[in-house]
Amino acid sequence: MSKRKKQEALDYHSSGRPGKIEVVPTKPYSSQRDLSLAYSPGVAEPCLSIAENPEDVYKYTAKGNLVAVISNGTAVLGLGNIGPEASKPVMEGKGLLFKIFADIDVFDIEVDANDIDLFVNTVKAIAPTFGGINLEDIKSPEAFEIERRLKAELEIPIMHDDQHGTAIITSAALLNALELAGKKIEDVKVVVSGAGAAAISCVNLYCILGVNPKNILMLDSKGVISTSRNDLDEIKSKYAVDTDCATLKDAMVNADVFLGLSIGNIVSKEMLKSMASDPIVFACANPDPEIAYEVAIASRKDIIMATGRSDYPNQVNNVLGFPYIFRGALDVRAKSINEEMKLAAVKALAALAKESVPVEVNIAYGESNISFGRDYIIPKPLDYRLITTVAPAVARAAMESGVARTGIKDWDAYIEELDARLGLDNKLLQSITTKAKQQPKRVVFAEADNYKILKAAQISRDDGVAIPILLGNKEMIDELIKEHGLDLEDIEIIDPRLDEERSRRTKYAKLLYDNRKRRGFTMSEASKIMHERNYFGAAMVASGEADALISGLTRNYPATIKPALQVIGTDPNVNKLVGMYVMITKQGPLFLADTTINYNPTAEELADMTVLVHAAVERFKIAPRIALLSYSNFGSSDGEEAIKVRNAVKILHERHPKMIVDGEVQANFAINNKLIEESFPFSKLAGKKANVLIFPNLSAGNIAYKLLQEMGEREAIGPILLGMKKPVHILQLGSSVREIVNMITISVVDAQTRQKSSK
Repeated sequence: MSKRKKQEALDYHSSGRPGKIEVVPTKPYSSQRDLSLAYSPGVAEPCLSIAENPEDVYKYTAKGNLVAVISNGTAVLGLGNIGPEASKPVMEGKGLLFKIFADIDVFDIEVDANDIDLFVNTVKAIAPTFGGINLEDIKSPEAFEIERRLKAELEIPIMHDDQHGTAIITSAALLNALELAGKKIEDVKVVVSGAGAAAISCVNLYCILGVNPKNILMLDSKGVISTSRNDLDEIKSKYAVDTDCATLKDAMVNADVFLGLSIGNIVSKEMLKSMASDPIVFACANPDPEIAYEVAIASRKDIIMATGRSDYPNQVNNVLGFPYIFRGALDVRAKSINEEMKLAAVKALAALAKESVPVEVNIAYGESNISFGRDYIIPKPLDYRLITTVAPAVARAAMESGVARTGIKDWDAYIEELDARLGLDNKLLQSITTKAKQQPKRVVFAEADNYKILKAAQISRDDGVAIPILLGNKEMIDELIKEHGLDLEDIEIIDPRLDEERSRRTKYAKLLYDNRKRRGFTMSEASKIMHERNYFGAAMVASGEADALISGLTRNYPATIKPALQVIGTDPNVNKLVGMYVMITKQGPLFLADTTINYNPTAEELADMTVLVHAAVERFKIAPRIALLSYSNFGSSDGEEAIKVRNAVKILHERHPKMIVDGEVQANFAINNKLIEESFPFSKLAGKKANVLIFPNLSAGNIAYKLLQEMGEREAIGPILLGMKKPVHILQLGSSVREIVNMITISVVDAQTRQKSSK
């Protein structure tokens, strides 16, 4: 990792509240009464109930949704034995993944214990706190014994994910790859490079699935694990075979399957060519696979390949498994995670890869037709169906194998509950980012003499989201880059004021003059104004020399949008521009409009704005459920503003009868299913809860989004400018670097969509 990237990683972990996770209360605590119930004297009642019936701990505490991520830091991925304190960032990261993918709460526990007995006894002593235990980054062979003993001595789900997670994901991939290759699992020859915890667990599971142990050649750092060696421990000895093979090159001859869990670049093209027909290659070393993906697919056209990397097909990513395995286990209070549950996860993953891939998942990865085949043998990590596929399979297996303490009676209701747990909080931004990376666009920045803009430009370039173009004084920009240690080498920097840009200014001035000659502009004025960066940047977009414009960080909104309107103009099919914010909430994204443009729209204008927002939300592949807000509920007041909103809804119902839109309605009713169903069951929003809020005027919209952003601590994306002929997005004053990056990502996807629709 470069020095700059290292510093970014350190800044990410240290900025704001240090670390990546926190504990958040789930009950009211603002009053003295709340506190007396939460602690003394009220807390005595659940304590007494649990003392009488220990199973009540799941009823009255968070145990049933709480997993411990426990490590001693002896085998941290890519870092080795770095100790418990140094492993904590990794364990916090694992906790974050548990939460965002399966809504499981986590305490990370770093144990200063290399001795097996001490480690096991420590974990046993704290086990009553947790509903499950995820062991992490513990070196082998100790990891095997620690897990074996804890599973034998505790009656909660326990899994060492480094072992079993990789085993489960590669097993699902193996089943599907063998089907595509037309090979039987009992006949294939398997070569495994690596003999650590993950590799051993993989071959254990492969054998359960049907691989013949005699057909497995495993290698450690000293070579092939054979019966002729006298340096093998009990675990490795299980897979020692009588063979003349001594090296990886020898082992690869006529092999059907290669599994790499070792180090990068140890497999050559020649080794690959020596394998059997339709070879299956899982090169899982990170960041460099045992053989580079490009080298492998260039060597053989019949290869079926997976790696641990996200930038190639078939990513072996443990996040496909562990969140959902624990979710299913916790939901039936399983006493353990047994072989039946692991096999259920394998088969669920394999089956999901054969199902038709939803449009949303295709869009998230910038594809149009992801389908089962050599480049898609395991599901994508962002596939939202994973939780409703894997967790129920694991829960059912726990019940059928007799390790579940409780059962699930209504599976449809359970699946709905799983969907509700996650909402769509971070999925929208993930999918937008993934799509942007598929086809980066040229984004011009009119305020490049600002550190935040430069930092955001660097991040978007490094992440493969955008191709930045910087406008401003080159010396000043270079000085800022040097001062802050940024890496913006090879990024185009343009100063519109310089003589060398005269011909381009002239061309752009002609463009502006043609647009505005009947609106008071002379050619001389157009030429002069083109020295200004917002005009110059807008002209770059209008002429096709850039795909999107970002500005507004240091200037007020009207002053920033005016050049874009004069140079680029509005979409000919649009009557009103609209400013829209997206608030990322646990219940899913909430779209707010208008928050930046229209001061006091008429009923007709409100209706037009709503249609524009409806189309924009649909482009995010989200079904819009729109509430037009007021202080009035469905005629409860006849004030001027309430009547205006009511009339706008009437227009929408007449012109767009299929649109899910209603009002006038108060904000709490719009977003509260129970309230609106009880009081207004006739409403189109009854039972649907609005995800789009249209405000009656700019004051209401602007105040609302800023309050939500500041007090709710929600991530905001915006303001997204709707209705321009080409992508232009105006930042709010003082936007953070992250907010700017989000807007860059939105602008790239906006440009992609427009380009696609114009073809």
